[in-house]
Amino acid sequence: MNNLSDQQKGSLLAFVAVIFITPDSLFIRLSSVDTWGLVFYRGIIPFFTVFLGMLLIYKLSFFKILFSSGYHGIIYIGTFSITNITFVVSIQNTNVANTLVMIATAPMLSAILGAFFLRENPDKKTWFSIIITFLAIIYIFFDSLRLGNFFGDFLGFITAIGLAVGAVTIRSAKSKNLVPAAVIGKLFVATFALFFIDSFVLENRDLIIVPIMCIICVAIPFVLVTIAPRFIPAAEVNLFFLLETIIGPIWVWLIIKEQPSLETLVGGIVIITTIAIHSFLKLKRA
Repeated sequence: MNNLSDQQKGSLLAFVAVIFITPDSLFIRLSSVDTWGLVFYRGIIPFFTVFLGMLLIYKLSFFKILFSSGYHGIIYIGTFSITNITFVVSIQNTNVANTLVMIATAPMLSAILGAFFLRENPDKKTWFSIIITFLAIIYIFFDSLRLGNFFGDFLGFITAIGLAVGAVTIRSAKSKNLVPAAVIGKLFVATFALFFIDSFVLENRDLIIVPIMCIICVAIPFVLVTIAPRFIPAAEVNLFFLLETIIGPIWVWLIIKEQPSLETLVGGIVIITTIAIHSFLKLKRA
């Protein structure tokens, strides 16, 4: 890793993170655990996994790093906790494709927030892409109102906002390590779920699905995604989530035959194509 440029390091971390994340939505669908049970385990298992790993690496310096993150750490704990909850509840209340299409808007949201808070002003092409992206979201939202999926889609969009805020927060605190803040965020998620959970019992295939999902699809990626924006812009990190938007619904369609609506497909294609072209033009110019 030391021989790689910052661009290469950030891109590699983000790419590996998203590849691990792609089956996450499928595991949520395959699990028979209720929503708040899932939220609890997706908080507590990654918390202990990464916390123990951090203690082995940093020992008591973990707490020093945590407290030195200051207000950036507090913001990241908040956004990280919210997105972890809204993502699961969204998946449970709409099609997987709808949730992931909403999350695909995170790069454009990051660009808007980056312009306001980091003075990383988007060019005309970026603003044009932002407008097209949001028109596509409105199109999907109208379809969701008709199908009764609006609540799930809305929470998917809240997840995208949280991802954008989190990525911009990391970008603005490049000198700080916010992984400990993310670990505490996971503890907050599990604690919040305790107020709503009906049962802690894991039975049959859930004994395998839930731990695999929590470690492979949640714990490992959240560490990588928290580190990546220290090397590349927040919007670029979120661009890698387009892979999840494409691959995630394919996993779900292949295994459990869940098909998105025509409107979601059309809106999703518009969003992904717009962001892909925008990214290609930016990379070409760079």
